[in-house]
Amino acid sequence: MKPLEHMSETSVPDKDKKAPLGEVLEFMRLLWAVDHGLQSTSKRMESTLGLTGPQRLVLRLVGRFPGITAGRLAQIMHVHPSTLTGVLKRMEKRGLLERKSDPLDGRKALFALTDQGRAMDVPATGTVESAVERVLSRLTRVRLQSAQEALTALAEELGAAEATVDYGQTAVSLPKEENGAALAGESPSATR
Repeated sequence: MKPLEHMSETSVPDKDKKAPLGEVLEFMRLLWAVDHGLQSTSKRMESTLGLTGPQRLVLRLVGRFPGITAGRLAQIMHVHPSTLTGVLKRMEKRGLLERKSDPLDGRKALFALTDQGRAMDVPATGTVESAVERVLSRLTRVRLQSAQEALTALAEELGAAEATVDYGQTAVSLPKEENGAALAGESPSATR
């Protein structure tokens, strides 16, 4: 018997019928749909605006927090600082960001927008940000809070899972990097 011969026509989900996936698989399916949407929108943004989704987020965050360090930016975006190195260099090369040495610690670089970067630091249609804004405007505060709680819990769980290495039958937790700066500790730039 070939592996798929035992499957009946009814065991394969019809494109018009929703398969009974259960809560976990259904939630994962939605996460993959969001991920696909983020990737597709990011590619479209690159061809229309000249910035990918992550680059635009960097631009908007640097606009909100002039003088931000790469480490703090990485912390806000939930990525490793090395992930941002190429993004920051490309944006600097394009004339969107400027890098200055921290006068208090010469080992750190502080980032700010150039005039060209500030010109792009405005709401724009066709971006991930505009899609999120439209969806959030339709949600009640209670539904938004529930969604934020679920996404925060999942991000924390995935972060904890990332820090745990399974060596056979014993899971060993690896220490997480400490970064004492808190998001609330940085003050946003003056309102526009």
